[in-house]
Amino acid sequence: MNASEAKPGKRILLVSACALVDADGRVLLSQRPEGKALAGLWEFPGGKVEPGETPEETLIRELQEEIGVETQTACLAPLTFASHTYETFHLLMPLFVCRRFSGIPTPKEGQVLKWVRPKNMRDYPMPPADEPLIPFLIDLL
Repeated sequence: MNASEAKPGKRILLVSACALVDADGRVLLSQRPEGKALAGLWEFPGGKVEPGETPEETLIRELQEEIGVETQTACLAPLTFASHTYETFHLLMPLFVCRRFSGIPTPKEGQVLKWVRPKNMRDYPMPPADEPLIPFLIDLL
């Protein structure tokens, strides 16, 4: 197949996610609210990387906007990433671990928050891109 016959690829969506870990080794999950794509599924806090932002800057901004938690780049440790093709785009999602943050996570966008032990995460339905990240958290924590 030559270049003129190649099918156009899906756009790549870069999303940064955070496994916020409390002192008991639990990870914060956020349930997507009604009205959003994949509503009702549980995910790691985070969001789309905006032009000019690093994935770490995105998490600092999103954690503050979504759940009222503050952290710094030095507190975000890269763990792994997801690469998943959805129907209309391809998701690339680095997952960072954060154990040092200030503030008490509080839902600010209509979502539900829950602290969950990694071994119990499979009890919470997650988007297809998030599910393969669970074993890395089980091994870590």
